[in-house]
Amino acid sequence: MLKAADIMTKDVATIRSSATVAEAVRLLRSRDWRALIVDRRHEQDAYGMISESDIAYKVIASGKDPQTMRVYEIMTKPCITINPDLGLEYVARLFAQHHLHRAPVIQGELLGIISITDILAHCEFLEQPRTMLLEQELQEEIKKARIVCAQTGVRSQECAAAWDVVEEIQAEMSHQRSEKLMKSAFEDYCDEFPESLEARLYDL
Repeated sequence: MLKAADIMTKDVATIRSSATVAEAVRLLRSRDWRALIVDRRHEQDAYGMISESDIAYKVIASGKDPQTMRVYEIMTKPCITINPDLGLEYVARLFAQHHLHRAPVIQGELLGIISITDILAHCEFLEQPRTMLLEQELQEEIKKARIVCAQTGVRSQECAAAWDVVEEIQAEMSHQRSEKLMKSAFEDYCDEFPESLEARLYDL
């Protein structure tokens, strides 16, 4: 699976929080960047970020002077950071959850920046890893279901609920692969323990 470190942009610039917004604009224009990382004031400090949107919405739209306004007045700090070893799919989920457009990649120090554009450029690699993750999750849930049923009884509600989880995962896998599920893991289990089918008739 691709990781954040595989697709991040290593050519990234930092700017002081005390710099003017006009300085930030000049730096953005000079390299055709969309955002800058705001450097830490000391090692224990957090990184920040200033983007084109921050400048447009918080400075220009408000009629404020970029020559006198400072970066620290409009930056986002602390900003959400990405571990370079994080899988690409999980990076995408993090972006979706927090409505991010970009984030710095940090592991002790600033390594790069990753954006939605970077993710989309490599999205063709996401489908297969997702299926592999589901397969791994499925096998784990089948093991759990068998343990639960052995402990609580094959007719127990706990046993039925555990197999519900398994079937949900199998249904998602079938959808991902665009394939019809021939036989579920629960049906295989019922071949061994026919009485377990009765547990699926419980009322929630």
